[in-house]
Formats: sequence, C-alpha cells, structure tokens
Amino acid sequence: MCNACGYPAAPGPWTEAGAATPGDRLRTRFHRVAVLNRILRPYGLSADDGGWVPGLQLGRLTGERVLVGDLGALWQEAERFLGHPIDPLDPRYLDD
Repeated sequence: MCNACGYPAAPGPWTEAGAATPGDRLRTRFHRVAVLNRILRPYGLSADDGGWVPGLQLGRLTGERVLVGDLGALWQEAERFLGHPIDPLDPRYLDD
C-alpha cells in the first residue's frame, strides 16, 4: 500500500518478473537503469531509478528532468526531448 495516498501499490513492470525477493527486485531495477543509460548516453540523456519511488527519472544535459511511470513513457519522453525517434538498432551503442 502506498504510504502517501493509501491506495494499493501498482504491480511492478514486466521487467521485474521473477524477482523473488525485494533485493532481487532492486538488483533488477538497477540493472535495467544501467542498460537504459547505455542506450541513452549517446543521445545526451540519462535515466535514474532511486529504488524507493515508482517510476524512473529521465534527464538531459541541460539539467531538465522528468519523472515517468514506465518504460513506454520513458521512450516517449526521450523522443520528445530529442525531437526524433530513437532507433533501437543504432550502431552508436550496439558496438560497445
């Protein structure tokens, strides 16, 4: 249950499926952010997950940050920041 609003907490995203313990869930979230940052870095963007709030923060080099609820919203905001779609097969980060 959410301490702030009293409603039941939303279930975790599909990317956390199989996380048996809270520690596993945190490790999964931090690994997801590491992968996201590998993809976003060439575009001048970064993702952050504090581990204790739902959602992710997306930031740009200007310091602008936005809180997004899930991965779908993160990609939408990233493309809004950039003004063009992100190519998931872009060799800028696949060759690392």
